[in-house]
Amino acid sequence: QVQLVESGGGLVQAGGSLRLSCACSGGTFSSYSMGWFRQAPGKEREFVSAISRSARTIHDAASVRGRFTISRDNARNTVYLQMNSLKPEDTAVYYCNANRLITYWGQGTQVTVSS
Repeated sequence: QVQLVESGGGLVQAGGSLRLSCACSGGTFSSYSMGWFRQAPGKEREFVSAISRSARTIHDAASVRGRFTISRDNARNTVYLQMNSLKPEDTAVYYCNANRLITYWGQGTQVTVSS
């Protein structure tokens, strides 16, 4: 059973940066494509960024392009989301997922950006 644990969330002022991590256990990490999603209060969960198994292919949502960078370290079984130039509208619970026929989700980490 794949388990995903996010960390690195917190409270930051607008314009600041955070780096989220998602540690994967219980599966072969390099065989999963990985993604980040977020869900703000009262809104549906939305796609943020995704990275292929080899890290050769990356997709970003338009709202974060140029500010957020997804990366992965297959030796550490971890995917990262570097978030720069944060805005109050980035406030949400951030979730990572692992995809290979089945999608697994972490429990989420709260990111709050103050204006």
